[in-house]
Amino acid sequence: MSKICFVIEHLAVEHPGTLKPALEAGGYEVVSIPAAAIRRYRERAEEVGLLIVMGGPIGVYDAPEYPFLSEEIDIIRTRLKAKRPVLGICLGSQLMAAALGAKVFPGTNGVELGWAPVQLTAQGQQHALAEVAGNGSPVLHWHGDTFELPEGATLLASTSRYAHQAFSVGSYGLALQFHVETDAAELEQWFVAFAGDIRKAGPETLSRLRADTAKHASTLAERNARFVSHWVSQL
Repeated sequence: MSKICFVIEHLAVEHPGTLKPALEAGGYEVVSIPAAAIRRYRERAEEVGLLIVMGGPIGVYDAPEYPFLSEEIDIIRTRLKAKRPVLGICLGSQLMAAALGAKVFPGTNGVELGWAPVQLTAQGQQHALAEVAGNGSPVLHWHGDTFELPEGATLLASTSRYAHQAFSVGSYGLALQFHVETDAAELEQWFVAFAGDIRKAGPETLSRLRADTAKHASTLAERNARFVSHWVSQL
């Protein structure tokens, strides 16, 4: 199962997007799994060649109401202990932090929403992440939760609002608070699914998101392909 990639999805609109063709180009078979059904796939999820955990509108602290979150944390912990590759995006990154024993909590600086660059650390500049987020290239932020940096993890990226935007664990674990997988068509679905977030952010938010998406989404797909190729070549 070394060339199978499982993708855990918390919502159908938060899917692997441009990650999927990039992974398929690298020889992976990409299989999406609904998070609520993860128990049925747990053994395989612990053993496949690559696991990606996507985002969603719930938080790690919601596990009592959404017990599959605890199962995901256990799966991630098992994989990381075995040095099996995991990529966590947004909620997925927060689940990775929790699996490594770090606290995850609502941020005190509000929701970070929109296209903006991250500041890569020295280690981040040497990481495959630089292919998609280097040189001030904008990525998509859409989160309000944050986390402590797990013990033993390497910080790769920050923003002025939230310091912990990306971290790595060895060469096999990568957590991204921001999104690198989205394209314009996917985001139009998000604009409906997460209309509440957009309204709270202000009356100009939707028009700004659409304008910035038109400007940045196509180059993000190209950058993402280089990032995926670079990262999986090291696994």
